[in-house]
Amino acid sequence: MEQRVTLITLGVSDLARSKAFYEALGWRGQEVQETVFFQAGGLGLVLWSREKLAADCGLDAGKEPPAFGGIVLAHNVRDDSEVDALLDTARAAGGTVTKPAARNDIGFYSGAFTDPDGHAWEVAHNPGFPLAEDGTVTLPDFGRP
Repeated sequence: MEQRVTLITLGVSDLARSKAFYEALGWRGQEVQETVFFQAGGLGLVLWSREKLAADCGLDAGKEPPAFGGIVLAHNVRDDSEVDALLDTARAAGGTVTKPAARNDIGFYSGAFTDPDGHAWEVAHNPGFPLAEDGTVTLPDFGRP
């Protein structure tokens, strides 16, 4: 299997609300057959009914999502001020800031929010993960001194 992620699909409880939330963050998507598709750099972010997504994967959606599902999406930015601005935008759009921006133990600046369905996002400025002009990140060689 090649190391590649092509789509990330988030199971949502209210498609219109979730689409409005991501649009308030500045994303632009296309709704097709009760599914919203956003181009996100080199991959796609998809919003789809939580129940339909679970059924499509042969899983039981359950009544409530867990407090933490074990997945955090990350959005790296080019400077610290962009972290603060994006957290403010997420809050204004109806998200919940779960970790105010601060410098962490490793030395980079980050914060976190959840969307209306509880999907967690980290927003970070990490100079060790430089972004290309098109927003793609190239991970450093962690084995090099």
